[in-house]
Amino acid sequence: MKNSLIIINCVILTIGTCGGPLLTRLYYTNGGKRIWFMSFLSTAGFPVILIPLFFSFLRRRGNRNSSETAEKTKLILMETPLLIASIVIGLLTGLDNYLYAYGLAYLPVSTSSLIIGTQLAFNALFAFFMVKQKFTPFSINAVVLLTVGIAVLALHSNGDKPANETHKEYVVGFLMTVIAALLYAFILPLVELTYKKARQEITFPLVLEIQMVMCIAATGFCVVGMIIDGDFKVISGEATDFKIGGSVFYYTLIVITGIVWQGFFLGAIGVVFCASSLASGVLISVLLPVTEVLAVICFREKFQAEKGVSLFLSLWGFVSYFYGEYKSRKKVLEKHQPQETELPPLQVSDSIA
Repeated sequence: MKNSLIIINCVILTIGTCGGPLLTRLYYTNGGKRIWFMSFLSTAGFPVILIPLFFSFLRRRGNRNSSETAEKTKLILMETPLLIASIVIGLLTGLDNYLYAYGLAYLPVSTSSLIIGTQLAFNALFAFFMVKQKFTPFSINAVVLLTVGIAVLALHSNGDKPANETHKEYVVGFLMTVIAALLYAFILPLVELTYKKARQEITFPLVLEIQMVMCIAATGFCVVGMIIDGDFKVISGEATDFKIGGSVFYYTLIVITGIVWQGFFLGAIGVVFCASSLASGVLISVLLPVTEVLAVICFREKFQAEKGVSLFLSLWGFVSYFYGEYKSRKKVLEKHQPQETELPPLQVSDSIA
């Protein structure tokens, strides 16, 4: 069951990591200018979580009815301490969404991706101090390879400034994205620490509830920003003036963007639940060069040889990390497997004819 869950979470994390930045950038390059609105969309897709939560409730109720106890099935599993922790993490996520959306408004997807890739080194550092993450030669090798891959991309980032943007806008966007990477590198181990410190058993339905509360808090944080910035007054006009497809395409893009970004956040904390915050950070970093390639195809951004080298190093780091995890798990299984014992040979007495 856990193997199936990690595969599902990896798939939806892949879709969110690759699709979210591309859809957001598509909004900005075709007339969209509302940064708080894009921050809002990063977590506004949380109602889709109600679907798996509903089926989870039906399954628990079915199991309860088939058992001998007549205790009523709980609609909400989360207890108050975990609720408070989820709200705090959600508010931090909302702030991180704003920082990232601000940076992506003024940076190409390729440049934004390489900056976000630096979160892995900070993620490993925070995981070591916060959740006592144990490192193996394979995981250290993966962190080094992925960090070097991002550094290779950084060598040719200077020529990526869009022609219609000022140097000041580019620099501010760059700094905002760096802070966003640092903050999210802290959020992932914080989620894992919350799992470890919780006074109740952490199950995947409970993880879904945690994600729901986090997204509601983050979305509420961004709604306040939208109200202050006046986004609700100009969205309809922005939709009418959108360069591609007008209002219909605009609202379709908005809905799809919200759903895809929800896949990123749900997949990220799902991988934390099934594996660790470091595993989630590794997978996000692996997918960044893939996002780079897609950005080249979709937005005709430059693709230097360095991006190909970065993609190769990232895939190598990915294989190294998960091969190390496979060997570690195999060793644990072999350690707990009971050893076969041989029965002593039967001694036949000479007196028996």
